[in-house]
Amino acid sequence: MDRKRKWVLSSGALLVIFLGRMTTGLEVPLDPKVLEGLPQPPTITHQSSKDFIIDPRENILIYCEAKGKPHPSFSWTRNGTHFDVEKDSKVLMKPSSGTLVIDISGEKAEAYEGIYQCTARNEHGTAVSNNIVIRQSRSPLWSKERKEAIMVQVGVSLVLQCGPPAGLPPPIIFWMDNNFQRLPQNTRVSQALNGDLYFSNVLLDDTRNDYICYARFPHTQTIQQKQPITVKVLDMDAINETVADLYNYTNNLFLDSPSGERRPSFMAPPGRSSTQMALRGGVLELECIAEGLPTPEVSWYKESGELPSSRMSFHNFQKTLKIADVMEADAGDYRCTAKNSLGSAHHIIKVNVKAAPFWISAPRNLILAPKETGILTCRVSGDPKPQIAWSVNGVPIEDSPKDMSRKVEEDTVILSDVQTGSSAVYQCNASNEFGYLLANAFVNVLAEAPRVLTPPNNVYQVITNNPAFLDCASFGSPIPTITWFKDSQTSILNRDPYVIHNNGTLEINVAQSLNSGKYTCIASNNLGTRENHVYLEVKEPTRILAQPEYMVVQRNRKAVFECKVKHDPTLIPTMNWLKDNGELPDDERFLVDTDSLTINDVTEEDEGTYTCVMNTTLDQDSASAMLTVVEEPDPPTDLELTDQRERSVQLTWIPGDEHNSPTQKFLVQYEDLLHQAGVWHNLTEEEGTKTTAHLDLSPYAYYSFRVLAVNHVGYSRPSQPSRQYRTNPAAPDVNPTDVHGVGTEHNNLVISWKELTGLQSNGPGLQYQVNWRQKDVEEDWSSETVANASKYVVSGTPTFVAYEVKVQAVNDYGNGPAPEAVEGYSGEDVPMSAPESVQVLVQNGTLAEVHWEPVLTSVVRGRLQGYKVSYWRERSLHQAEAQQEEQQVLAFSGNRTDGRLPGLKPYSLYTLNIRVVNGKGEGPPSPNHNFETPEGVPGPPSFLHIKNTNMDSLTLEWGPPQDNNGRLTGYTLKYQPVNSSNELGPVEEMMFPANETTVILSDLKYSTRYKFYFNAKTIKGSGPTITEEAVTIMDEAFIQQPIVDVVKGYTEPHLPISPITQSLRPPFHKVHSIGPAFTNVNSSVVGEEGAVISWEYFGPDKNVYVEYIVENSKEDWTKEFVNGSSGSQTYLIKGLKPGTSYRVRVVVKDHSEATIHSTEELVITLPEAMKSNQVDLATQGWFIGLMCAIALLILVLLIICFIKRNKGGKYPVKEKEDAHHDPEVQPMKDDDGTFGEYSDTEDHKPLKGSRTPSNGTVKRDDSDDSLVDYGEGGDGQFNEDGSFIGQYSGKKEKDTHEGNESSEAPSPVNAMNSFV
Repeated sequence: MDRKRKWVLSSGALLVIFLGRMTTGLEVPLDPKVLEGLPQPPTITHQSSKDFIIDPRENILIYCEAKGKPHPSFSWTRNGTHFDVEKDSKVLMKPSSGTLVIDISGEKAEAYEGIYQCTARNEHGTAVSNNIVIRQSRSPLWSKERKEAIMVQVGVSLVLQCGPPAGLPPPIIFWMDNNFQRLPQNTRVSQALNGDLYFSNVLLDDTRNDYICYARFPHTQTIQQKQPITVKVLDMDAINETVADLYNYTNNLFLDSPSGERRPSFMAPPGRSSTQMALRGGVLELECIAEGLPTPEVSWYKESGELPSSRMSFHNFQKTLKIADVMEADAGDYRCTAKNSLGSAHHIIKVNVKAAPFWISAPRNLILAPKETGILTCRVSGDPKPQIAWSVNGVPIEDSPKDMSRKVEEDTVILSDVQTGSSAVYQCNASNEFGYLLANAFVNVLAEAPRVLTPPNNVYQVITNNPAFLDCASFGSPIPTITWFKDSQTSILNRDPYVIHNNGTLEINVAQSLNSGKYTCIASNNLGTRENHVYLEVKEPTRILAQPEYMVVQRNRKAVFECKVKHDPTLIPTMNWLKDNGELPDDERFLVDTDSLTINDVTEEDEGTYTCVMNTTLDQDSASAMLTVVEEPDPPTDLELTDQRERSVQLTWIPGDEHNSPTQKFLVQYEDLLHQAGVWHNLTEEEGTKTTAHLDLSPYAYYSFRVLAVNHVGYSRPSQPSRQYRTNPAAPDVNPTDVHGVGTEHNNLVISWKELTGLQSNGPGLQYQVNWRQKDVEEDWSSETVANASKYVVSGTPTFVAYEVKVQAVNDYGNGPAPEAVEGYSGEDVPMSAPESVQVLVQNGTLAEVHWEPVLTSVVRGRLQGYKVSYWRERSLHQAEAQQEEQQVLAFSGNRTDGRLPGLKPYSLYTLNIRVVNGKGEGPPSPNHNFETPEGVPGPPSFLHIKNTNMDSLTLEWGPPQDNNGRLTGYTLKYQPVNSSNELGPVEEMMFPANETTVILSDLKYSTRYKFYFNAKTIKGSGPTITEEAVTIMDEAFIQQPIVDVVKGYTEPHLPISPITQSLRPPFHKVHSIGPAFTNVNSSVVGEEGAVISWEYFGPDKNVYVEYIVENSKEDWTKEFVNGSSGSQTYLIKGLKPGTSYRVRVVVKDHSEATIHSTEELVITLPEAMKSNQVDLATQGWFIGLMCAIALLILVLLIICFIKRNKGGKYPVKEKEDAHHDPEVQPMKDDDGTFGEYSDTEDHKPLKGSRTPSNGTVKRDDSDDSLVDYGEGGDGQFNEDGSFIGQYSGKKEKDTHEGNESSEAPSPVNAMNSFV
């Protein structure tokens, strides 16, 4: 506040608004620690009520409690004068209190009646209490009086007056009889507000002599009664007129009022209108009691508005209207209407509402700093308008010393430029004729530095999207200014999303997670500054993700309600389940889990609404679902038979309880006590909405009926059977069904039928009349009658002849309807002959057609079913001796004359015969017929093995097909490289004779995968292809042959593809499937500590691993990651132990390390470690020297040759050739045998595309030519260090006319050979 602010007293309205704003912020703190050090004027904290009625049997206790700093002292006045407490031994003031305790034992309580007022003062001011009026409660006795009997005529109205004595407080009135039983009250007889008992009209039953009015006085708890009143009700019409005159003359108590039927009129209040006053905030009771015959009914209506329904109630049988908490708007005209069948009457009650003084704004305590300005406001209202009087420290303000800084303007006291020591207590007294209000308000002039009253480091928790309130309660004089900071840096202004309230509280309208953090509030005035830190944590709301669902459960089944919840992880949740908003039953069948409620063995009592409530310390969420328990319906009851006729009856019933599942249908069953007692049959079904069924009946039956109800759950128990209903016998209505005529032997006919049931017999003496005759023959029907049978055998019939048969039902009351004839045949016999003219047409090596002539119908001797062809393979045409195979049979139905024999083996001898078949069996076979099948393509080779895999060569071995299907003409081998991207290279093709089983392939690329296609062929073509793959090794390390051959397959013969243009993989069919992602898995051993694994992978996942483990080991698999790209892959496993067997596999894993694809396990065995005694010649000194000498010698010879040619001389080649009889020039060899060892096998390696005979040697064509023939290229190779490791080799000398005539310089190699 600006202490130098100037204000003008004359601007009254503006001044009040300004001062109100300046002084309303500072309030007296309630914290005792703060109050302890602050001076404070007295404040009344507790006092007795203004009107204090005492019980004369108890001590008087008048309360007066106050606080202040220093603690105030107390004094009292009684009836306006000082009350010296110390001089009265009966009066005691409690220590540190102003409360009086008056001992009235042995004293009259009236002596202490009066008006008391308490005063509390200290050095900073004086506070006074209300005027407390002390009055003694009184319960005076009823005055003595003699009551004459009241005689009234039937139908007149009557009032019995109570007139209780005036008590303090007023007594409670009620009417009873001599037996202390309350007198019955109703619309005709009722008690008025004043206690009188009103009769709208009297009856003879109202005659009694114990109408007693009782008054109960609450304070003294005493009950007093009035003298009993006697009422005699007379019926004047039944009394002799003379007697009636006597009564009228002698008895002046006889009431003069109408007694017959009449319109209503009001007994209370009298007249057409009345007036009533009510005080604001009190209770308004309006009463209208009417008389009439018949008894009238009373209703209420407000003419100037509606009745206040929320505060209004009717009592005393609508005769009393009660309005609580009266308001000014309740004033007006209220109309009560009394109405009976003869008419109505109205009464208007004008209600005026007055008001004792009530607060609009009571004066509030002020704490001001020196030189500040403050205002005290005492705003009251009332009717009539209250008068306001101000006092200072209990003294009327006009009688107190004048103070220039104080100005009084009606209900306002303005204090300006206050000074230290000017603290005081001001009293405002507002009064009118209905009461008064008294309020104390102190003005405390203080100079205090700010204090923050909110505890430090408070943690506030709030749910996201809810408002958050951070407290910063402070105290100081002048009023401190509150400033908020977030995270000790950001200043929070009074704008969205923040609101700073006048009391310093910081509000965040919609809290979010980003609002979490540390907040600092700073309270400051001109005397100092204080700060406080609080913390806000914004939590995630609790939400039910999976709500319980409505369930329909069968009785004795299980019900499960799910309630899955998401909540802030830092809050502790508590799950509660409710049933119908109450606790769950205490039953072990109810099982509560973390996120579900299970009810076992549900019953009907378990039905209801189940609610899961998830509570945390900050919020909650709930969800509900209904449980409906269903079960089979109860059985129907009360079965009745109506509309009884000869062959029908009507059945009615009453449905049972459906148990929450509507009845879908009713099933009516019957029991025939005459034919099948104890067996119930289904008769008819009716819709679930019907309760009546029309039943069609059969003759000659003793019926009982029962009904079952069906709902979604199932069938009810059967109802109780109906009474028995009998029908009369009659002739059969139906004949037997399923009539057949079939012979079982070649000379009989068996006639069979399905017998009638007892219910179908329609009467006693049921028999069957069987009739038969040969079809298409002029002869009479033959007949036979049988009983209790379902067939009849006719003997001596011709073989397989058509008959007409029929069966008719007969009983003692007549024959059934005329039956229809059914065709049948006598028995069959086996056929007499075989088909003739059998011919076989061979289509190819696997299919032949057979033809025959059909047999005559007369020799079939039955119903022709077809022909049966039996055939078998005698032998292969390769074999001289017969090796008969298992016989095969093909059946051809109907009257066929040809058929096909599939699945034959090529190049074989077959035999067949044919039989005719009828219903009795097979006829004799036809003579055996032989035929041969031609050659076909061979089957796949029995195997293809790859051995001796080296860096540039390998060996293929194969076996002949198991089924040659002809004469083998040879084998075809195709192979091609496969690169890392799964692309196929050019195809090489080789042909082999039929007697070869192995070949060595050389000049292959090192570290390359090859795919091989191999098949056999006959003159008919090539057979299926088998495939194999292998990988050449990466270097010259020791190579073992593959241990496992994994991927093999074959294809059907396909069109030849040019080896030059073929680049796509042929469509080969795999025999063994490795899995959905891996194919062509192979392994090779590399050296003593390594192995190469190769495969093809086509899956989408890239996490490919090679796993291996020592065989029979229990350790975990060793896993090595491989780049999982699609196509061919090769991986070298290093660091294996020599002489150890390993299990190896390739797997694909997902992100959770779970295996989703895997190859079969390969077993790889590494060789034992070999100790080498070889010495590296290239590092021996003597070897280096020898080589240098040889090189020098060769250089000298070359120089000599060159000189001779330049001289024109001829080199004696012919002599050299004659000197060497072996055409092959041998390589130079040192004496110790350590250089250039000769090897036949190495010198005769097959070239690329060469054919190898079965003895393993390669024959070189004369036309073959290569660098090897000239001593260049070939097998000569260099190591990585440049050392020469190949063999020296020569060539066959060409014709003398070649090369001898050359003018070119000779080759250095030829020159060297010439000197050897």
